[in-house]
Amino acid sequence: MSMQSVVKSITTTQILNKKGVEKITMLTAYDALMAKIFDGEVDMILVGDSLQMSFFGEQDTLSCTLDSMIYHTKAVCNGAKQSLVVCDMPFGSTSTPKLALESAIRVYKETKAQAIKLEVGFEGLETIEMLVQNGIAVMAHIGLKPQFVRSEGGYKVQGKTQDNVESLISLAQKIEQNGAFSILLEGVKAEAAKQIAQSAKIPIIGIGSGAGVDGQVLVWSDAFGFFEEFKPKFVRQYLKGAELLREGVREYVKDVKSGDFPSEQESY
Repeated sequence: MSMQSVVKSITTTQILNKKGVEKITMLTAYDALMAKIFDGEVDMILVGDSLQMSFFGEQDTLSCTLDSMIYHTKAVCNGAKQSLVVCDMPFGSTSTPKLALESAIRVYKETKAQAIKLEVGFEGLETIEMLVQNGIAVMAHIGLKPQFVRSEGGYKVQGKTQDNVESLISLAQKIEQNGAFSILLEGVKAEAAKQIAQSAKIPIIGIGSGAGVDGQVLVWSDAFGFFEEFKPKFVRQYLKGAELLREGVREYVKDVKSGDFPSEQESY
């Protein structure tokens, strides 16, 4: 096997070095099949706790367990050999620095994920520091935090007031100082998000946070039209996935019922 044919994985260092050079791309995936399709096409694959909604059909992400995240992350790592895989830490798995470290060590031991993501405010800075000191690569998630949806009374766009913007900038800078390699910024007004990205030396990956950040992430089922209930404002649909698949299913049903499938060529 020549060295050229050895696939090089994207590392956290490479992601850091893209800041100010090129935009970073990220999609979610929850299984090996999708991960294999996205692998090498996007810089990073997020095994998001969003799977609790898009994969499992729940109303929010709160019931997702660490066991479930590890199961799906293993599957994604089996499919993705190039793109950097990030495992989302589910609600309740990082509520103290000690618990966060125990949870993250499990992720690292049981999967091949190269980083973990956790939703944080100022109270989470100590946790980030502890994880990084113990060899865990951290992506922090700030702005609109889905795991806080109940306590904050819904999904509320951030960055509307100067105080809130200054608070997010300060939080981003402290997250950087504590060693995170990147930040996921969700649901923040575009102008505020741009200021946050400019104030930090680590890449800011946006979702619903405008174009002035260092990269973008979307949930795959939103981006490719497999989730039909509603389309969030910040999503661009690149495929009518559900429609195409449904057409295929109907063709299959029609062929089976008419006796057209399987044909002689498709029989032993």
